Amino acid sequence: MADLKLTDVAKTYGGTVDVLKNINLDIKTGELIVFVGPSGCGKSTLLRMIAGLEKITGGTLDIDGERMNDVPPSKRGIAMVFQSYALYPHMTVRDNMSFALKIAKKSQAEIDAAVEKAARILQLEPYLDRLPKALSGGQRQRVAIGRSIVRDPKVYLFDEPLSNLDAALRVATRIEIAQLKEQMPDSTMIYVTHDQVEAMTLASRIVVLANKGIAQVGTPLELYERPNSEFVAQFIGSPAMNLLPGEVVETGAQTKVKLADGCVAVSDYPTTDADMGLKVNVGVRPEDMVAAKGDAIYTGAVSITEALGEVTLLYFGHGDGQVIAKLAGIHQGMRGQTVRLTADPSKVHLFADGVSLLYR
Repeated sequence: MADLKLTDVAKTYGGTVDVLKNINLDIKTGELIVFVGPSGCGKSTLLRMIAGLEKITGGTLDIDGERMNDVPPSKRGIAMVFQSYALYPHMTVRDNMSFALKIAKKSQAEIDAAVEKAARILQLEPYLDRLPKALSGGQRQRVAIGRSIVRDPKVYLFDEPLSNLDAALRVATRIEIAQLKEQMPDSTMIYVTHDQVEAMTLASRIVVLANKGIAQVGTPLELYERPNSEFVAQFIGSPAMNLLPGEVVETGAQTKVKLADGCVAVSDYPTTDADMGLKVNVGVRPEDMVAAKGDAIYTGAVSITEALGEVTLLYFGHGDGQVIAKLAGIHQGMRGQTVRLTADPSKVHLFADGVSLLYR
């Protein structure tokens, strides 16, 4: 069992450079929490602070109710899997996985049992007597994970463990990590990645980091369907959510927004009389854009198409005003055509000053 609590955690370098501040997060036993955010937002720094590899300069870290700020890394009950496998090249898989237990002076029987259990979970049993150079990249990463499992830690920390793998291996190893979590339902895991697919498919909850703090915390679908800000809306999902400027012209249970091109968007976001005339950005995900049979929320000429097989991406305009639609199937010969698009009101988001109207 491992509950982890961060309270007002901060990280400052040199007493003047704030990297993270006011980090408040409760992680429950059995959760797989994923940290995502733009480069330099502090994802790995926060992970290293939890591990004890970076000093916490403000706030507190508790694991199972015990304060960990000044506890050395080796005493925190944490195991970390790094971006680099960092395997000992002259040791077999078995020796790599058992090394930490030997250093801890565990009995040979305990070591053998722990290694066999981890190898079985990770399907490494046929490779226990091989050297790392005889393994694929995915197998080496599994050995690195196995080296953590044998220690039976309270919390597992993963720092972009798949980023060194090619695309096919990333998919296979991501599935293996998901299966590993199912086999270890009581284990608490914290996972750092820049890959949205990893975050959306692995996480119990996603923590989006930005501007030195937490932008939003929620399940993958909560962040996808109800982002609290334009930043989260555009960060979660690929291609990013389209944002169209407009003005509220009708309020109530449904809201109507007149857009810059004269089109009108209808949203299920409720508004009041006080919102009449409010300047907003209308947000619609590319996959929610469909061909309009009646009123359209966007009309434009297709500038570029990308046929990906299962979907076709249509690009309209360029720069900050670019709009993207993702249509199912193959759509050839559309470049230069004028297309009218709409979206279901339940899929139309509204933002004012960068904040969703649902979270005001």
